[in-house]
Amino acid sequence: MSDLDEHDSLHRLLGGYLLGGLDEADTDRLDAHLHDCAECRAELDRLAPVPEMLQHLPDARHLGGDLPPLTVAPAARPSPQNIENLLSRMRAEKTRETRVSRVRWLVAASVAVIAAGAIGYGVILNRGDGGPSQQPPVAAQTITANFQAATGSGMGGQAVLTKKTWGVAVALNMTGMQGKAPFFCMVKKADGTTQQAAVWGETPEHTAKVEGSSSFPATDVRAIVITDSDGKILGTATPT
Repeated sequence: MSDLDEHDSLHRLLGGYLLGGLDEADTDRLDAHLHDCAECRAELDRLAPVPEMLQHLPDARHLGGDLPPLTVAPAARPSPQNIENLLSRMRAEKTRETRVSRVRWLVAASVAVIAAGAIGYGVILNRGDGGPSQQPPVAAQTITANFQAATGSGMGGQAVLTKKTWGVAVALNMTGMQGKAPFFCMVKKADGTTQQAAVWGETPEHTAKVEGSSSFPATDVRAIVITDSDGKILGTATPT
């Protein structure tokens, strides 16, 4: 019997395998075949719900039939653990194949993006002096202010304010953060109005890099104040 004939013969036994209807010899043959045949493992996974579905069907003997019960040697029945191991292996193979396909897709997409960028760059270079000049991007307007520690505080660092159309972004880089957490960053205007821009917890090194924001226009900000949870001021940065 050729390998193909052997495969087809064993493939037809999958239903009986799940239902425990094979003799011991066929069960052993199919066990060995399933370990090496992904196609049959996939079919076994598809048929796996069948035994449970059959348990919910009416017994044929109660429908007027008088069929004798099928007697199968216990040794010929594949153990549920064996079937589950085979199904788990098949599902793991499917997951691995899916991941490989996804990686291949991402690589192909990256190559396409790089190629498109190279084409666009070539078009710009080939326009020559006759085309309109390209305006350089406008740099973000930033203001950097160093923190001055309050009395009894060892806080240091700086605050970087970036002007936004909706207000101001605040980037904090702080050291010597001693106090009761959580800590707060308050943005203060000239009229004394304040807004909370950020809040964070204590770190083992007593340092923190935090980003926050406020709706105040950057030109209206007069101070960046850092406090602990008790309201104690740890440091103040004054933009100029």
